[in-house]
Amino acid sequence: MPASAMAGDAPPPPLARMAARDAMTLENPVASALLPVVVLIAIGFVAGRMRLIRAEAVRDLSNLVFLVLVQALLFRTMATTQLTQLDLRSVALYYVVAGVLFFALLLARGLTSRSAVLALAAIFSNTLMIGVPLVQLAYGQEALALLFTLISMHALILLTLATVVLELLVAREQSQAGQGPRRHIVATVAQAVKNAILHPVPLPIIAGFLYSLTGWGLHPVVERPLKLLGDAFGPVALVLVGVTLARTVIGPHLRGALGLSALKLILHPALMAAAGWLLGLHGLPLAVMVVAAALPVGANVFLFSQRYHTEEDLVTATVAVSTVMAVGTILVVMALLRV
Repeated sequence: MPASAMAGDAPPPPLARMAARDAMTLENPVASALLPVVVLIAIGFVAGRMRLIRAEAVRDLSNLVFLVLVQALLFRTMATTQLTQLDLRSVALYYVVAGVLFFALLLARGLTSRSAVLALAAIFSNTLMIGVPLVQLAYGQEALALLFTLISMHALILLTLATVVLELLVAREQSQAGQGPRRHIVATVAQAVKNAILHPVPLPIIAGFLYSLTGWGLHPVVERPLKLLGDAFGPVALVLVGVTLARTVIGPHLRGALGLSALKLILHPALMAAAGWLLGLHGLPLAVMVVAAALPVGANVFLFSQRYHTEEDLVTATVAVSTVMAVGTILVVMALLRV
């Protein structure tokens, strides 16, 4: 037999190793999607610990991520999405579950501003910096469009809900303490809605969706730069998460952070999965909604705690602890919900 034929029967060792690696990836798509996320966060953590990225640079990196890269990613994805591809029923169910859990925890802990901030931590996911790259790797473009539909209303619904509740509770607490005038509920709601809409995340999603209705499509001269910027979002955002974790003090608040993280990473996705199954949700929509619920606590909760000077250290620790714990819980969730 010719040597060339023999060579064709047995691939050289590098090709064999690549084939074995690809086979392992196909057998375990959950691990293949989650591993890059963990590695990039770990790289950022090491860089933060070694002071390779200075504290002053973190704000600049955050501005790059939120005001440049994510704008391109969100607009491009929604501009090329058709209305018929969107599953609004699953997104609506997600917010019903989140709202029920929020008010249940608020009532259980007592009607105080502290309880509202902690209840928000149990329902507000890091859908952007961790959710977007994870869902994109695991499920592809169709799932990303569904996640963006969720994200487009994430701030509008959950932040508005939390803002209105917090403003009312703070006004009541101040009134009881005899501090300051009571603010009218209409003004409170109007300000909350305005703050939620004029936000760097919903705006490009809404703009991209409205553009998609024209049917014009994106010219390559515009689409290619947007794609390059959007592709950079995932890696940079995940490295930034790691840098932030490296600068977070957890020790004194570990017990409370573990409790809040359990509510966010276990109870929230469990309720979402149960509600979805009961209402006949299945396949990709169910998987994306449950994974979104299983994501760690989002940074906006910390901004809320800062604004209202309530449990700032505990919320910061919870963001860090839930991010680390989510590696295991998301692995389980995605394994159970393979599509």
